[in-house]
Amino acid sequence: MTDEEAHRLAREKGLSRPLYALVASTLGPLMRLWFRMHIEGADRIPEQGAAILAPNHKSFGDSFFLGVCTERGLRFMAKTELFRGRWGRTLVRLGAFPVKRGEADDEALLTARTILEQGGLLALFPEGTRVRDPDGLGTPRRGAGRLALESRAPLVPCAISGTEDLLLGPFPKPKRVQVAFAEPIPAAALPATPEAAGELIEERLWPEVTGEYRRLRSRPTLIAAAVTTLGLGALAIFRRRR
Repeated sequence: MTDEEAHRLAREKGLSRPLYALVASTLGPLMRLWFRMHIEGADRIPEQGAAILAPNHKSFGDSFFLGVCTERGLRFMAKTELFRGRWGRTLVRLGAFPVKRGEADDEALLTARTILEQGGLLALFPEGTRVRDPDGLGTPRRGAGRLALESRAPLVPCAISGTEDLLLGPFPKPKRVQVAFAEPIPAAALPATPEAAGELIEERLWPEVTGEYRRLRSRPTLIAAAVTTLGLGALAIFRRRR
């Protein structure tokens, strides 16, 4: 399907609740188990009304991991090439809509606005593209702040860790994926101008995302240290008993 057809379908019909529920109930538990998902703060996602999830971006799978974290239907952007084949319509009905990478895309922005006007939950990656370095995040763009201001939608800072380098050939690796949501930035706290709303992304939202990401990245180390400590303690007790 063409981009125009995909955007029209996304705006007029959006996701299919039965199809979305079927996929979520099937893949959701499998993803939680296979990737040993650790989710924090999912109760901070608004239960209804327009809202923007603003996470870092490491993998093509990030939107799907976000979808596992909420029972609401999640809408998200995907590269325009994915909609060219036979699965384009299915992708739209699962919540996706096309975006052109590396250039301004007014149609994608209009679809995002429409989704928020309809009270939808939208995932919007401030970095604008995947940042594959597992140790760092990219520079955020200001568009999420402007979109939040226009739609009066709260912004939910979010960090995702462990989704980089997900595949081993055609198969997913059994990696540990962690997702954490920080306190939402309510619409009432948004500045009055688009410029100031854009600055809010850099000065308030992104530091929250960065802090959560670093904390998640440190968790495996802390867990490993705890296991090591317990192991050494058990060994000491065993030796004393001998």
